[in-house]
Amino acid sequence: MTLFKTPVAVLAAAAMLAASVPASAQTPPDLRDLVGARAGQAEGTVQSRGYTFVRTQEGGDTKWSYWRRGNDCVQITTTDGRYASIDRMDRNLCDGGGSRDSGGNAAAAVLAGAAVIGLAAALAHHNSKHDNRDDSHDDDYSRGYQDALYGATYDRNDSESYHDGYLAGEAERSNRRASNSDHVRRAPWAAQQACSARADDFQNRPRGSSTPISVRDLGGGDWQMVMGTGSYRSVCVVSDDGRVRSIDPY
Repeated sequence: MTLFKTPVAVLAAAAMLAASVPASAQTPPDLRDLVGARAGQAEGTVQSRGYTFVRTQEGGDTKWSYWRRGNDCVQITTTDGRYASIDRMDRNLCDGGGSRDSGGNAAAAVLAGAAVIGLAAALAHHNSKHDNRDDSHDDDYSRGYQDALYGATYDRNDSESYHDGYLAGEAERSNRRASNSDHVRRAPWAAQQACSARADDFQNRPRGSSTPISVRDLGGGDWQMVMGTGSYRSVCVVSDDGRVRSIDPY
């Protein structure tokens, strides 16, 4: 198991993202104690707290169920039979409509919060490749990464580590922008999630590092997705309901 060191700059990025990510990335206080609980046992508790089931989407070994209470909407992610996360979502995700539009909105929320994961993964990969784990180096790399990710001007007077981080941030910015395009968001949410998880495993990166940057409808309920994991690419073929057929280098 690979452990990722988190420098001060990464924590600062996390704080900044926490302020910018919509309410959909927050766990409702009244359901926080259910994260990690067995799904079969916890479902009754969710209902007893006033939530009404809306619908479920599936992808591989993961399920995303949506629950409504008044104007509140939550998404419960179930993996290996347990509640992996419970997130407050936009109200329109609990309107009982089709998965295509709601999947796009959910994807946007998840991708916004994934920027910190991308930074941690890029930094860990860079340090492993160059055998450099100096705190000052990490801070410079993180600053360059964030400057590129958020569209800041490149600082030509900074260090080589900053330069490397900036290049990684540009790649991530390009990936995130493509993944939020209407072209990509037309693909089913379950298919996007399944390919993202498989690409993370394929590139040996932590969950949340990979995003679809291009999709093609193959017909018959199958999709082909080009996955971006930093500057690396892979091709994933997946069904509408999230069954990955194959994944190969791009």
